[in-house]
Amino acid sequence: MDSQASTAKRDLECMLFDESMEAKALPLSLLKCITNDFSDNLEIGRGGSAVVYKGLLENGEVAVKKLSQTSHIDDMKFHVEVDCLMKAKHKNIVRFLGYCSDTQGQIEKHNGKSVMAEVRQRLLCFEYHLNGSLYEYIKDASREWGKCYQIIKGVCEGLQYLHKERIVHLDLKPANVLLDNDMVPKITDFGISRCFDEKQTHLVTSKIVGTAGYLAPEFFYGKLSFKSDIFSLGVIIIEILTSKKDYPDVKDVLERWRHKVEQSQKEQQLEQIRVCTKLGQRCLDYDPAKRPSINSVINVLEQTEIKKLRIETGASSSTALQASLVAVEKTSIDNFRMEADPKTVATTFKMVTQAICEFYAQGRTNVSLEDLHRLKSCTR
Repeated sequence: MDSQASTAKRDLECMLFDESMEAKALPLSLLKCITNDFSDNLEIGRGGSAVVYKGLLENGEVAVKKLSQTSHIDDMKFHVEVDCLMKAKHKNIVRFLGYCSDTQGQIEKHNGKSVMAEVRQRLLCFEYHLNGSLYEYIKDASREWGKCYQIIKGVCEGLQYLHKERIVHLDLKPANVLLDNDMVPKITDFGISRCFDEKQTHLVTSKIVGTAGYLAPEFFYGKLSFKSDIFSLGVIIIEILTSKKDYPDVKDVLERWRHKVEQSQKEQQLEQIRVCTKLGQRCLDYDPAKRPSINSVINVLEQTEIKKLRIETGASSSTALQASLVAVEKTSIDNFRMEADPKTVATTFKMVTQAICEFYAQGRTNVSLEDLHRLKSCTR
């Protein structure tokens, strides 16, 4: 390994434990070394346009995505993908560590003559997750609803972040959602994503991209928008609930889960399942305009969590506590109509509600709306 590769290797090893470090250009010689020259034994995934290898470092592992030379990716498209990846920093987005764009001359025979041909290598490096992808987890018949809900919520929060950054994924599917050691979902594979301008809401294209079964109907007319991702999200939610890509009946889904949820939280979890099923159905609407925005999806989930908390505290809580919860719920809904960032409202709503429950657990029964407003101002 040359000195440049050795230095890059040390930097890459530091990046595994220092999330403040930025992704950087990596030499091809380093990526060859840590994958044992792209050995078949280290292959962990393969698609139509790339092969993914495990990269071995002294203090951990990374995933190295080698784009196929037949994918005809040009420099501009590759740089757009790298730019999108470098912008995306969120707990539910797979961490991007580096990239390699290498072009070398190679002598080849053509019509009996020796000619110099360009050989392009395009590679991307990401954090590695041992638990694989959501695609495998969906097949697990023993999956627990609590984990399923957290995965749904995490995927939604990751997508909300992308859309806030004006990034449309365009290939959202279970295979592109990795699970870390704590089963936290991480959206990955921005190979065909698009970064929209601040005022841009849709795109017209003649090229169909994405994966069959997760493509929104408007894809086939060459129209892409943020709502195209919402359709894919709906398919994922339904798959997590039913292990199938269909349009289920809410009663059938509830019956499927009725004997699998935790008995101590049966009512709360079945309500979450009902809400998630309805959300998935709304996301699958043929008309993009009728699909909810990702902010609306997050808000519905947050409201469901508050209802769950109210059910959990209802049996042992005083009437005053229930009244306070209703008051803060109304305050949150009113603020939601005025706030520019619904996620801020939802997060504040959850924190304030939890604080109210703690007050009552400590024996305080005189929590006023003034207390709530002070609590809210402290969370900003």
